[in-house]
Amino acid sequence: MKENLLKALSSLPVSLQSHVLPIISKPGFKGVINAEDVDLLQLHSALETPELLLSLLPLAAAFSVAPISNFNVGAIARAESGNLYFGANYEFTNQALFNSVHAEQAAINNVFSHHESAILDITITASPCGHCRQFMNELSCANELIVNLAASGSKPLSALLPDSFGPIDLGVTAPLLASEAAELTLTGNESTLTEAALQAANTSYAPYSHCHAGIALNTQDGETITGRYIENAAFNPSLSPLQSVLINLNLAGYTLADIEAMTLVEKAETKMSHAQATQVLVSEMNIENYQHVFAN
Repeated sequence: MKENLLKALSSLPVSLQSHVLPIISKPGFKGVINAEDVDLLQLHSALETPELLLSLLPLAAAFSVAPISNFNVGAIARAESGNLYFGANYEFTNQALFNSVHAEQAAINNVFSHHESAILDITITASPCGHCRQFMNELSCANELIVNLAASGSKPLSALLPDSFGPIDLGVTAPLLASEAAELTLTGNESTLTEAALQAANTSYAPYSHCHAGIALNTQDGETITGRYIENAAFNPSLSPLQSVLINLNLAGYTLADIEAMTLVEKAETKMSHAQATQVLVSEMNIENYQHVFAN
């Protein structure tokens, strides 16, 4: 991944390259640029915010895994805190296309994983498809969200999704980024990995099915990475906990081959389950140390 980022760096404006290099070279860089570094980049580049974000897009697209389409898409979500969160499209060979993750989903998942409360704008390589416009509409800040595109400039999400259907239409008063945590519990002495998956499940977003779910995995070098379910009013654009954790794995610079163990925790006795879909993909990934646990 570092090689991809360094290659992408060469496509940035010269005024940015030497200032961005120390940021992406940090050992713990996971597709996040903090607000202080963003301020410095603006100072040194003399670029307005939309232009700066568009200039940084090649770095986000460097995280793309697109073996099917060979079309690399990057997205950058700017949170209310001022932090920038990268996202990129992610595709799986030999699997149905509905398992793919769009760059906008990945960027919002990155924001959600860092427990931000709002997104000011999202900058994208190409115009967002209808699937992603619907996914963005789930945000508590959807009415104020600005979408930045190189081809057509900045415009509100509402202009891209007129007559929208969203959380309010289904009676949800605390949409994505504004919802409260669940209170699932497990019985017995659980492993550290299972506890991490439980915490992810409790901070997942499932206002329609109430099937709160989270996944935690361990890498071969001992890193623990989590992912959480993100539901959508239109159902189909929902992001599964497996998709979420694999995006976070990719942002951390790991590949599927680096996974040592994985645990899915989800709420028991709901009208849906992530177990079967997760099991199919996990089997294809040859992850032998996998378990599924119900919580109450």
